[in-house]
This record gives sequence, structure tokens and C-alpha cells, in this order.
Amino acid sequence: MPDPNKRDAKLIQYLSEAYGKERELEVALQTDIAMTAKQPYKKRLQEHLRETKAHAKGLDRRIKKLGGGGQTVQSLVGKATALAKGPLHMIRGDGEQEKLLKNAKTQFTAEQEEISTYLALEVFATKVGDSETAKLARDIRKEEERMAKFLEGQIRQLAGSTAIEEVPASQRRKASTAKPRKRPAKKAPKAKSKKAAAKKSKSKSKR
Repeated sequence: MPDPNKRDAKLIQYLSEAYGKERELEVALQTDIAMTAKQPYKKRLQEHLRETKAHAKGLDRRIKKLGGGGQTVQSLVGKATALAKGPLHMIRGDGEQEKLLKNAKTQFTAEQEEISTYLALEVFATKVGDSETAKLARDIRKEEERMAKFLEGQIRQLAGSTAIEEVPASQRRKASTAKPRKRPAKKAPKAKSKKAAAKKSKSKSKR
């Protein structure tokens, strides 16, 4: 097969970058699944791990179809990066909820990076007339967006749970910020009008 032209070489470059991120996320997800006891959360991570593996396979097929080689280097780099980060996930925070919260924040950041990667790839592929790559990028991006939405909900829940787990109830009570009410100043007696005073004086003189 001849070497890819300039267009395809650039597409292969972007596809390979996305492939490396998928392999990195694959290892990171396996680490997070192992330490997640919350079943609905764990189940969604397992589901996304399957999606992530499918993404990598789809990207690899497209790279080869465009004339690119095997993705061994990108795969090894992605996995090595994830393995280096893995131990950090295990020592985050004091309590279980805080560890899960920090992991969810990291996962959310990774999803946002992937969303931007696939958005850029979709637009670039569309601009250079590669509808197949554009569709692949769009389909993957939608799955990453669904995962990001799920993680946003987890972050909200886990932040609340962390507050309850880490901060005593007495310190979680809302501090009163209301300012003391000022008593209204006593109104000075109204000065009698000249007409009323004259009338009263006239009344006294008649007596």
C-alpha cells in the first residue's frame, strides 16, 4: 500500500492521538472499577469500559483503512500513562466518599478532553471530505458526552456525601447571616399647624 497522502496522514495523526487516549482511559477505568463499591456507579464504569474498548477498535480499523500502521506505540504510551497515575487514585482523600469524588472529578476531566478531541476530529474530517471518519468521531463523542453527564451527577452526589462524612453536623448548620433588626425611630410629635393653634386660642378666649 502506498504511503498516505498529506490529508490522510493528518487524519491518521489525529486518530492515533484519540486511540492513545482511549487506551489510557481503559486502564484508568479498570483501576477505578476495582476501588468503587457503589454499585450503580461501578456498573456505569464497567459499561463505559466496554464502550472504551470498542472505541479503540473502531479507531484502529479506521487508521489501518487510511494506510496507517499498527497502534502499538500509542497503546503502550496510553497504558503507561494510566498505570503511572493509578496509585494516586488509591490514596486520594481520607474517607471513601472523598476518594470517589476525586476520582469522579478526574474521570469527568478525561471525558471533557475526549469530547474536545472527537469534536475537533469530526470537524476536521468533514472539512477534508472524510465522512467515514467524521461519523466515527461523532458517534464516539456522543457516548463520551453521555458519560460526562453521568459523572456530573455523581460529582454532585459525592460532594454532598463527602460533606456529611467529613464535616460534623454541628459545623454543617447554616450560619445565621441575618442582620439584627433596627427598631424604628420614634416619630417626633407633629407640630400643630398655626390654624389649629389659633382655633384653640380663640376657643379659650370665649370661655
